[in-house]
Amino acid sequence: MTSHPSRGALNPYAGMPEKPGFTLASTDIQDGEPLPAELYGEGAGGSNRSPQLSWSGFPAETKSFAVTCFDPDAPTGSGFWHWAVANIPASVTDLPAGAGAPGGALLPEGAITMPNEQREPAFVGAGPPEGTGVHHYWFVVHALDVEHIDIDPQATPAVLGFMMRDAVLARAIIVATGEFGGAA
Repeated sequence: MTSHPSRGALNPYAGMPEKPGFTLASTDIQDGEPLPAELYGEGAGGSNRSPQLSWSGFPAETKSFAVTCFDPDAPTGSGFWHWAVANIPASVTDLPAGAGAPGGALLPEGAITMPNEQREPAFVGAGPPEGTGVHHYWFVVHALDVEHIDIDPQATPAVLGFMMRDAVLARAIIVATGEFGGAA
């Protein structure tokens, strides 16, 4: 995957097979720009609201999508998964703001939300600890060549990444930034 200046030094897809890109847009986030306050966690002054996302230009053979949000800059040694949704039908090309709310009422039928790092099947907003600098939030839509990933709904986002690894046709990426106090 080619380097992009707004995507920080830690590219979570660098060790994976390179895939073509397609277009990911949002009314809430922009590549290389700070997250809005609403996308921070409640403990950091935000609302834990997932962003609106829409995508186009994906391969014609796409049969489903997965959406993930990952912070490789979290001071954990393994990053921090904020959100992971599998089994989004190929006919769906947009998620409204708040689709990551607990219960998934705004997600399409059949979609599965994996538990985030806080063990909740929902989007959890940014909350970089003080003194950890700028974090990069990788919002990714993965176009898959399968209609369904057969995954335990309690599996982690990392397991989803492993299970869909050979099914990824293309990825669309927006990397937004955040830092301690950014929701203030």
